Amino acid sequence: MPPTGQDLPHAFVPPTPSPPAAPGGRMASYISLTRLDKPIGILLLLWPTLDALWLAAGGWPGWRLLLVFSAGTVLMRSAGCAINDVADRRFDAHVERTAARVLARGALSTREAVLVAVALAACAALTLPLLNAAAARLAFVAVAVAASYPYFKRFFPMPQAYLGVAFSFGIPMAFAAVQGAVPLHGWLLFLANLFWVVAYDTEYAMVDRRDDLRIGLRSSAIFFGRADVLAVAVCYGLYLGALAGIGRFVGLDARFAAGWAVALGCAALHVWWIRNREPAQCFRAFRHNHWLGLAVFAGIVLDLASG
Repeated sequence: MPPTGQDLPHAFVPPTPSPPAAPGGRMASYISLTRLDKPIGILLLLWPTLDALWLAAGGWPGWRLLLVFSAGTVLMRSAGCAINDVADRRFDAHVERTAARVLARGALSTREAVLVAVALAACAALTLPLLNAAAARLAFVAVAVAASYPYFKRFFPMPQAYLGVAFSFGIPMAFAAVQGAVPLHGWLLFLANLFWVVAYDTEYAMVDRRDDLRIGLRSSAIFFGRADVLAVAVCYGLYLGALAGIGRFVGLDARFAAGWAVALGCAALHVWWIRNREPAQCFRAFRHNHWLGLAVFAGIVLDLASG
């Protein structure tokens, strides 16, 4: 009988630790732990945050805020990856896509991973004095959400929705940093982005569905079942529909509409790719969401720059 989510942590035999690595090899393990060699997650976090910065400022937000939010995105995403691997270390070895992660194969210890996460979070905290009080308060909430996300896969049937909250928190933080408060359309953008995250992370979860079922983890791909492709399409539609409404509300025009149309084309392409649920195509669609996010951001920047 295959292991379940309840008995796997006790039945799991940790892999034999790898022999001590050379300095270069250990650094490569740290880079792998924090996914700095896979920047797609940074970009998926960064584009909506930058959307919010530009919308909040009505254009160029200034170098200080751009650098603070860019650095914070990189540092917190990297810390989040380390914490995620600590939480999932007893499961990753049983999933084909994650079996080679450094904790799953014993290349780094759990203690090292926790220290890396703490160090990165501490570096991110150094940026807080550069933000106003409203943005700093939201940052503490964002950290709590990000740190608790890995454990939601144990019991929450839609952990992708919780990830959507974590991956969207840069939006209210950006509005608060510029305006001192989050306006209604800032919260609407936060909600809209949540649907985009559910769409692309469901594509990601479709890659692991078979392994997740076997070991007892939860995901939106499992929750939606045979309606998964339809659910992804609906989430894209809700995101893009809300985005169009927000753009109209704040007075964006033709250049934004062009970026939005490119994003719509990307979403349609993704749904086409995942229609047969082939893992490679689902992963391809997930990674391509970077271009969707870039198209939206480019449309916002060009429209605001045109006055």
